[in-house]
Amino acid sequence: MNKNSPAILRSLVIFGLCIPLAAWIGYLLAAPADRSTFGIGGILALVMLTPLLLRRHHFLMIAGWNLGLTIFFLPGSPPVWLLLTALSLGLSVSQRTLNNQTHFLHAPEIACPLIFMLLVVLVTAKLNGGIGLHSMGAAVSGGKRYFTIIFGIFGYFALTAMRIPQSKVKLYIFLFYLGGFSSLIGDLGPFLPSSLSFVFAFFPMTVYDLDSKLGSLGFNPRYAGVGSFGVCGLFLMLAYFGLRSILLGGKLWRLVLFVLFLLIIPFSGFRSMILLCGGVIVIQFYLEDMHREKIMFGLILIGIMGIALIIPFSNKLPYTFQRSLAFLPLKIDKAAQRDAEDSSGWRLQIWRDTLPQVPKYLLLGKGYSIDMAEMSILQNRNFRYLSTADEVALSGNYHSGPLSVLMPFGAWGGIGILWLFFAGIRALYGNYRYGDPAFRNINSFLFASFSAKIILFLIVFGAIESDMASFCVILGLSVSINGGIRRPPPVPVAKLVKSRVSLMAGPPLQPVFPR
Repeated sequence: MNKNSPAILRSLVIFGLCIPLAAWIGYLLAAPADRSTFGIGGILALVMLTPLLLRRHHFLMIAGWNLGLTIFFLPGSPPVWLLLTALSLGLSVSQRTLNNQTHFLHAPEIACPLIFMLLVVLVTAKLNGGIGLHSMGAAVSGGKRYFTIIFGIFGYFALTAMRIPQSKVKLYIFLFYLGGFSSLIGDLGPFLPSSLSFVFAFFPMTVYDLDSKLGSLGFNPRYAGVGSFGVCGLFLMLAYFGLRSILLGGKLWRLVLFVLFLLIIPFSGFRSMILLCGGVIVIQFYLEDMHREKIMFGLILIGIMGIALIIPFSNKLPYTFQRSLAFLPLKIDKAAQRDAEDSSGWRLQIWRDTLPQVPKYLLLGKGYSIDMAEMSILQNRNFRYLSTADEVALSGNYHSGPLSVLMPFGAWGGIGILWLFFAGIRALYGNYRYGDPAFRNINSFLFASFSAKIILFLIVFGAIESDMASFCVILGLSVSINGGIRRPPPVPVAKLVKSRVSLMAGPPLQPVFPR
């Protein structure tokens, strides 16, 4: 028998499978492009990528978490991070079932409040009509928000299924924030020709108020993708280099790039992005003991001089830049000032109208379920500036973190989220204080970003349906990088016994009547 018979047999089997598959794919590509065609193509691509997913699903999930890509041919057009989370968690659970040597990282302090929140979401959904998806033809809509919260919690467990290799931690962090740069694609809608409009099926447009306001500078859209690009770049530098290395490292290009990212963020027109980045920088400034440096006074002086230079030209800056800085005592364009004040007044009115309704939903939250008849009313309304409490409650757009928890999930949701915040702060601080010194910059940044986001969520702006994934990914990355939650090193028993004996002995006796 020919020694090459097994190789020839494998080749024949591969050809026998690939040729019909190629013919079928060619037929699908020749057919009109619809959801079913893309769906079958996606399933085939997933099958062919199975060997890669089995080995690198954890890495791919982290690298694709911040991508602005959506799976448009699936019902509801879910973001790609949601699909990668489901695949990674499913594969991790399967591997754990087949191999007893593999274990999820141990961090019960964080897992317990997340499981509690998951139960609260599921029970609330069950008691309020279930989880319905309008894209699946259900009579009840609103299920997308449930799924976003649930998969945000799943994301934590998928991240903590295994530890990130210590030699590749910086690579993982780099790719995690690099994916956020894709948000720029969604802002290219007004500038790309119509022949390239298919791009926005994969990367949805992120431009706000494109045709809503006409100020002294013409149409004034807000580019959320530009702001996200600046935030991801700023966070990447803070995590990768640390604030001390950026300001005092002696490398000018780091400082220049850091300032450029800072200047890009206000072009988004969103004040919340400015406040978030400012909070992260201030907290990390303290964590890295920058306030103890003699150069601190020089940095403060440079900041004051920079603000002094901006003040005379503040009303000449681009419209969105002025709108982002409207909370500062600067002289800005009247249209931008009025726009910012109207937005703040609209938000305060929502809070005043919603607060009296909170006691009614403390025991059982109202959930996210919306009847299709009510949905038809919502689709015919403009939500830019709602004034009635009923319409805002129907849309669930409270623009407040506490209200976005208490109204849908009641007091149980409030207990769960506060429990998660407290446990997360303790865990992140432990990893920052007692973690590997090689990852001190990353741990200090994760603690600073989590703390700043909590403050923003509770005081300024928040929505639990979108912020839950952000909280969970920060906690998941910290646990996966540090292999759990770090504790203070144990005190040796001999040293502890010696210290106790010395305390019991007390100071040496002195004579009553010294000579």
